[in-house]
Amino acid sequence: MQNMKLIARFSALLLLLGMVACGGGSTENKGSGAESAEIKEPEYLYGIDIEGYTIANDTVRSGETVGGILGRRGISAVTVDRLDKAATEIFPLRKIRADKAYTTFTRTISDSLGEREVLDYLVYQVDAIEYVVFGFHKDSVSVVKGEHPVEVVRQRSEAVISSSLWGAIMEQNMPYALAAEVEEIYQWTVDFFGIQAGDSFAVIYDEKFVNGTSVGIGRIWGAKFNHGTKEYYAIPYALEDGKLRYWEHNGESLRKQMLKAPLKYTRISSKFSNSRLHPVHKVYRPHHGVDYAAPAGTPVHSVADGTVTFAGWGGGGGNTIKIKHAGNLMTGYLHLKSFSKGIKVGSKVSQGDLIGYVGSTGTSTGPHLDYRIWKNGTPIDPLKVTQEPAEPIAQSHKARFEAVRDRVEAELAGVEIPGGPITEADIFQKSE
Repeated sequence: MQNMKLIARFSALLLLLGMVACGGGSTENKGSGAESAEIKEPEYLYGIDIEGYTIANDTVRSGETVGGILGRRGISAVTVDRLDKAATEIFPLRKIRADKAYTTFTRTISDSLGEREVLDYLVYQVDAIEYVVFGFHKDSVSVVKGEHPVEVVRQRSEAVISSSLWGAIMEQNMPYALAAEVEEIYQWTVDFFGIQAGDSFAVIYDEKFVNGTSVGIGRIWGAKFNHGTKEYYAIPYALEDGKLRYWEHNGESLRKQMLKAPLKYTRISSKFSNSRLHPVHKVYRPHHGVDYAAPAGTPVHSVADGTVTFAGWGGGGGNTIKIKHAGNLMTGYLHLKSFSKGIKVGSKVSQGDLIGYVGSTGTSTGPHLDYRIWKNGTPIDPLKVTQEPAEPIAQSHKARFEAVRDRVEAELAGVEIPGGPITEADIFQKSE
């Protein structure tokens, strides 16, 4: 009996060793082959699990309706109406525009009608970042807004201008939106119609990327513009009201009493003169304004706060607006195609408000804006108006502002920054 027990134990030991050798007893390989296979993670697009779907990209065509797009994919008019009501507060269907991209998610089903494709989701791309998912679920619909993950990268760029700010930005492959932002910041201090070859600028900004593709810019963290013999800094800093403003090196505001020009992206075709050959009448006569050549329909803005004193037909000046400002100043905007809604005698306007659109009305050889300024009733050259700055940085903010300024200017110069680059907390903090 004792021998039988020894044999049994020995046999069991051999069996166990055999299982280990074959992997049967390994704790790292339990279960069947199916159970040990790697589990496939779901793949998502716009938050939708794509398994089982046929995905197609398309573009909204000119004149195409939402009903037409969905109808071709089997969505009934009743369901489209239901979707229209559900989307009202989230993203109204009327906001869908031609040339915008959209993506469809369809799957194949078999029912009493046979095998066919059904649309479960249509994703409309609002812009490079934002999208809307329209879902169709039997008798119900859903509307959900979403955004692609955005990577924000702080950039420092600089360029020497050979012809224009826009040209320099394109030559250096900077984001196009940067030109508009720089012009917006310096619109009171830099004459962009008087840019000279050799002018230069440096700017610090946030650039946004989606899946490695640049989709725009964010905060402008500072800039420096060399225009002729002058150097203009733009230092971001907010006061107690929380509004971000840009300031000169010495703490003076970049904002002035009047904008440098009433429109953008144009060229000066004729300057202020007491004796200019008139292009239509072919005689020499005074031209007490500046002509900005621009495409018809270009927006025209009031250069300062004021009150409209004239809005109507000005004879040879065509559609004309005149605005009275503080300091006995008056501005005139001639040859307009049309006026902005609400512009009439007595209307109050603020600096930068849209007042009309470039045209070629009256005695004119082509689309342009004839811009004029009068001081105490006497015409003066708009390009030589003395500008009064807004209030400088208050004493209570001076120390903090200067700390921000020094770090911004160091970053613009490309040198080591004391305390590191400025942040939102630096520029939006309150005075003590």
